Amino acid sequence: MEITETYNASLVKKLQNQIVLIKYGGNAMRDDNVKRNVISDIITLRDNGIIPVIVHGGGLAIKKLLDEVDVESEFIEGHRKTDSRTMGYVEMALSGSVNSEIVRMINAAGHKAVGISGKDGGMVTAQKRVHKLTVDCKEQEVDLGHVGDVKQINTALVKTLIKSDYIPVISPVASGEDNRDYNINADMFAGHMAGALDAACYIALTNVDGLLTDKDDPKSLVKDITLEKAEAEMGKTIVGGMIPKVESCIIALKGGVESARIINGTKKRSILEELFTEGRSGTLISKET
Repeated sequence: MEITETYNASLVKKLQNQIVLIKYGGNAMRDDNVKRNVISDIITLRDNGIIPVIVHGGGLAIKKLLDEVDVESEFIEGHRKTDSRTMGYVEMALSGSVNSEIVRMINAAGHKAVGISGKDGGMVTAQKRVHKLTVDCKEQEVDLGHVGDVKQINTALVKTLIKSDYIPVISPVASGEDNRDYNINADMFAGHMAGALDAACYIALTNVDGLLTDKDDPKSLVKDITLEKAEAEMGKTIVGGMIPKVESCIIALKGGVESARIINGTKKRSILEELFTEGRSGTLISKET
């Protein structure tokens, strides 16, 4: 679909032939109509010469599958403790279910998508996450099992797909140098991938309009914030589920991405409104002072 006069043509032109990395997950995956709207925006980007790359999460799909096979999850400060059996189901949900659905929807819309994970072609090297927990004023390390962090990224496979006019859809699972598989937080994975790909823009989709100074007041949306200010507000105005979103933006910006945005993926045309209108729809985090 061509961009209409509703949008700013100069903003469209600025992003042409540039990579826009979209982190897709959470409530934007819950409703079929919302899924179709998100995919429609991604297709519109591609139709107008912009290169979308998708990194997805899948917490809802993981929970559903683990419930079905009667595997209970233990969470430690928001992190799912993942043994080898659970890791198998996590990968099944992410790479098998969520990834394939996104690929199918893009293909059905007339473009070519390829589903991959961080394991393919040795694209992402993971390292076991060392999680520290404070108990009775004493810091101790907790073993989360197959939960990892990004250690290194080789972008050759993604760039090959892009050159062949495919839209890469990436699952945040990777192998470590210890030959174990790891589930990596999708926000962190996406931020690192955006930086490694020299993306012009990183977009984190969530279920609120962006960073709010008051989580209960949609009118408290912060339209613009600097990287330095965002770091200073972590744990203050930036709390709860917004922390990993902002942290992923910080990772992307420090990796060389020009701009990072947090937007409401449940709203129709939110990606296009954010990128191609002066008013925008979410929060822009930039390095500029």
